[in-house]
Amino acid sequence: MYNKLQYISQGNTVDEQLKNIQKALDNGCSWIQLRFKTKNEMNLFNLAESVKIMCDEYMADYIINDNVYLSKKMDADGVHLGLTDMNIREARTILGSTKIIGGTANTFEDVLQRSVENCDYIGLGPFQFTTTKEKLSPILGLEGYCSIIEQMKKHDITTPIYAIGGITLENVENLMGTGIYGIAVSGLITQSENPSELITQLNNNLYVSI
Repeated sequence: MYNKLQYISQGNTVDEQLKNIQKALDNGCSWIQLRFKTKNEMNLFNLAESVKIMCDEYMADYIINDNVYLSKKMDADGVHLGLTDMNIREARTILGSTKIIGGTANTFEDVLQRSVENCDYIGLGPFQFTTTKEKLSPILGLEGYCSIIEQMKKHDITTPIYAIGGITLENVENLMGTGIYGIAVSGLITQSENPSELITQLNNNLYVSI
């Protein structure tokens, strides 16, 4: 099954992105989602190629945000798609059955849609306020996750749920108590002054319920 901790890359330039991804990999993160919003396709291609090499070296899972065709070209492990991105079924046709396809959700209706589309995991959020994303969906909080997980159980939906959005180390234990599968974080790792200790603590909290 998938690692319970996913790092979503940050950085306004290629160099910043590479530095932050290297930091995550060096300190024990084994699932990288490349997220780089740029209109310069060559920069994005070069970055994606470099991250592919890095993730192969660390034997880390590597998925790309939004861009199905780039994911295919890089032979990445998969892609993560927002609600307004390419349809998951279309992405599956392009990438094949063995690749990871994750989908964003904010409500139970979104989760239901993602389940019908047969995505491999769902990034559900935001948990709380975050500056990482400009257009933020309504905040869920612990109650929101509890409510959606309960509805999933009633509808027999078993797609793994990853909490996302403003998560801190102190939040993880309570979040895992709602029944989610894992977390996706960005700024938490990027801004950490002691990433090795942080990632170790995150993994300890994520896997304590096993």
